[in-house]
Amino acid sequence: MRILLLGSGGREHALAWKIAQSSMLDELFIAPGNAGTRNHGKNLSFSPTDFESVKKHVLELNIDMVVVGPEEPLVMGIYDFFMKDPLLKNIPLIGPSMAGAQLEGSKDFAKKFMHRHSIPTAKYATFSYETLEEGIKYLESMKGPYVLKADGLAAGKGVLIIQDVEEAKIELQSMLSHEKFGAASKKVVIEQFLTGIELSVFVLTDGSSFKLLPEAKDYKRIGEGDTGLNTGGMGAISPVPFADAAFMDKVHNRIIVPTIKGLKQEMIPYKGFIFFGLINVKGDPFVIEYNCRMGDPETEVVIPRLKSDILDLFEGVATNTLSERDIQFYDKSAATVMMVSGGYPEFYEKGKVIYGLKSVVESIVFHSGTASDGPSVLTAGGRVLCVTSYGRNLEAAIEKTYDSVAKISFEGAYFRKDLGFDVL
Repeated sequence: MRILLLGSGGREHALAWKIAQSSMLDELFIAPGNAGTRNHGKNLSFSPTDFESVKKHVLELNIDMVVVGPEEPLVMGIYDFFMKDPLLKNIPLIGPSMAGAQLEGSKDFAKKFMHRHSIPTAKYATFSYETLEEGIKYLESMKGPYVLKADGLAAGKGVLIIQDVEEAKIELQSMLSHEKFGAASKKVVIEQFLTGIELSVFVLTDGSSFKLLPEAKDYKRIGEGDTGLNTGGMGAISPVPFADAAFMDKVHNRIIVPTIKGLKQEMIPYKGFIFFGLINVKGDPFVIEYNCRMGDPETEVVIPRLKSDILDLFEGVATNTLSERDIQFYDKSAATVMMVSGGYPEFYEKGKVIYGLKSVVESIVFHSGTASDGPSVLTAGGRVLCVTSYGRNLEAAIEKTYDSVAKISFEGAYFRKDLGFDVL
């Protein structure tokens, strides 16, 4: 099979690494990719949201399947673009329709969907600029902390958790009147704060059946002890110690099955990954958010634990035969630590030379924001590298990862040193 993988982050490097191991693969192309993905296939320099360029390359390169990594092209409707094009409609695309991607593209849509299908989630209400006064009254009727979410895509940064009601009112005004998060905050979802511990659960679905992937837990905040600003993710672990059989049974029956059934019932085409951002509240799972793709950095621990041939699973999605495919996992733990540019998630510099990559032999280094300059690898983003290790248990995996991180350096490099602190 000739595969085109769209995206350029750590998630896409992990997917490229896994696809490259498939016995079904003839050739892999990644657009635009990064300095790490070029080790597994050929990088192509065009944007995943430039659908005409995607089409041109798919046809010129005789691509058999397109795998979409990031959310933006999915929310913009790349699946529908393929379905409507007579030359593309028979080329399978792994990713949901534009309607399915609304699970991530609109918090309000996701909340209403959960409400319709009795999927446990926090109480909420949605407000726009026109209903700002009602939003302020709604905040006054609640107990803190106050959770404000931009309705649209905001690169993982559109969620505010505020302790003080007066500050929450100011932020609501800033989001709705001054578009603090751009067009993403034209509508704002205000929801009840849930107290518990978070985890991420993933399924791959062909729209009827699904396969459950290993669960993971990521660490969002920049500072140790989960302090400071929110980021795209500073590291992840898998498995999650508290996600035992009894808890996962509740997730399966109360959340996953009603979601898949709900999509089918509403005739929303969905062929790809669903990410369930969950919170464990006294042993019961609640949905915080959906994503229409794999998480990052969770992919960097989930995909390495997948033993099965990923292209066999993707073929099952494309042909509606996923239920007949076998899925197996390695009985090992995995931990990943994100090395970021100094100053991230605020201002940071790019173009710093990365040293020591070849000295890492016991771990897998997934590139997130990198570029190549001849033989040199340079930083090209806020989140630069994700270092993943296996271990017989989480402690061993985490220890091995930190040993490997110590061998890599670039000017201003920063990483959290407390991964797994809350579950071990």
